[in-house]
Amino acid sequence: MRLTPLQKQSIHRIVEENLGSDARVLLFGSRLDDNARGGDVDLLIELIYPLANPAETAATVSVAVMRALGGRKVDVVLSAPNLPDQPIHRIAREQGALL
Repeated sequence: MRLTPLQKQSIHRIVEENLGSDARVLLFGSRLDDNARGGDVDLLIELIYPLANPAETAATVSVAVMRALGGRKVDVVLSAPNLPDQPIHRIAREQGALL
């Protein structure tokens, strides 16, 4: 996993501030490959409660994490009871690593 302990801590702090302590965060995609270089940060955030404004929430978290990681591009995928699962959710759950 190509995230430092400080980066992981920053992600957790931002997710908790925006979505609460019950949110579960998985890293998936190229950042899991220790031999790769570059790449964006792909996060799946799973919630136990419905979201009223998922697009706005994902954008807010993405920008906050991007700033904390020095401008690295961050993609946020949300999972909540009121949101339909897409193929990306399955891939993230199968291949992702809990932060």
